[in-house]
Amino acid sequence: MSKIVFFDIDGTLLDHDKKLPITAKKAVKELQNSGVYVAIATGRAPFMFESLREELGIESFVSFNGQYVVFEGEVIYKNPLNNDEIQRLVQQGKENNHPLVFMNHGTMKATVKHHRYIEDSLMTLKFPHPEVDKSFYQNREIYQSLLFIEEEDEALYLEQFPELRFIRWHPFSMDVLPAGGSKAEGIKKMIERLGFQIENVFAFGDGLNDIEMIQTVGTGVAMGNAEPALKQYADYITKDVAEDGIQHGLKHLQLI
Repeated sequence: MSKIVFFDIDGTLLDHDKKLPITAKKAVKELQNSGVYVAIATGRAPFMFESLREELGIESFVSFNGQYVVFEGEVIYKNPLNNDEIQRLVQQGKENNHPLVFMNHGTMKATVKHHRYIEDSLMTLKFPHPEVDKSFYQNREIYQSLLFIEEEDEALYLEQFPELRFIRWHPFSMDVLPAGGSKAEGIKKMIERLGFQIENVFAFGDGLNDIEMIQTVGTGVAMGNAEPALKQYADYITKDVAEDGIQHGLKHLQLI
């Protein structure tokens, strides 16, 4: 097994309706059968894609945008948020009426009940509004937070929190990671463990949180539906996820 392919989930493996295209499932199986190692690299928490892992027979993944890496069911890397930084973020959010969601590997909790920004954002991932637990982050490892703000309010946070990284994924929501955290860092941990050469590492993605990943791997593929900012870094731009983009890209790269 000399090659590995990392797939993002939303807008890459899953289409615009959050469904796995038949051609994508078939292409992944073909990859696995030909001896190529397949892993996932996502901003999602592990509990948010269990059924997809089962359906595709994938047991290795980079989650929380690189902060929690699992190889064949074993956790090989963890990079939780600093608790003092979360405390500061909670305080700032409270002052500005901006809600937060905290995530660990097993669940997520919100700072407020029934907020439209939380509902609208998570609905796009087919998840309901989380239960409220304002102190959930205390005495727990939190790998990612979600901050629910519009673009015009970003300045209230970006300069105030140099130890954190903010990545927008929805008009109402941003991922919050440790500074320097990215899918690329998680992928490096995985390929170190497996002993792969970087030129034999491939990745497919579509979002702003895929930029470092696409830049770092040997061959980075952007989906046809990818953010324009990502496409400029890609070695190849495949078709839209809804137009058999995964299958088309893998065939172009002669991996299947």
